[in-house]
Amino acid sequence: MYAVVGCNECANMWLVTDPKASETAKCSRCGKTHRTAKLKRFFESEDRAAAREARSALLAKKRGDSAAFAEVDHVSELEAAVEDAGIDDREYLESAGIDADAVDEAASRAESGGGGSRSRTEVVRDAVEAVDDPTEQTVAERAAADGVPAETAREILTRLARRGEVTESNGRYRVL
Repeated sequence: MYAVVGCNECANMWLVTDPKASETAKCSRCGKTHRTAKLKRFFESEDRAAAREARSALLAKKRGDSAAFAEVDHVSELEAAVEDAGIDDREYLESAGIDADAVDEAASRAESGGGGSRSRTEVVRDAVEAVDDPTEQTVAERAAADGVPAETAREILTRLARRGEVTESNGRYRVL
């Protein structure tokens, strides 16, 4: 059951789901808490879409726009019209000269987390764990082999040590 109710403080109208199930309802505009039994019900229906449409009609009437509202299609028809309007993403990308299949593949990789791309910090942290003798030199060399410039790897290693993510003892690093 859905009901269109109104606030006696600010005249806001909103939908309440199953007004008999909850004891109170809060106005979404002014925040006043109302007892649901005392709220004025402008419309009640089992169908949420019908209640939404009734609320829209009531708001249009309140603002003096009943004639304009009558000319507009039902909300569900408007939603369908929006879906059909314009061009889809694939057409848009291809008209801009972008390979839509490549975009789909990149999106799949990003969503699955299997893109294989790691941040420079991750590469340096992994290098500390991967080398047998994790000195600054060997970590920088390993990171450079994985695409992080050696000087940048040294700077990242220093930052990681300052943040406490790695520790350095006798020139050897260890991930904490």
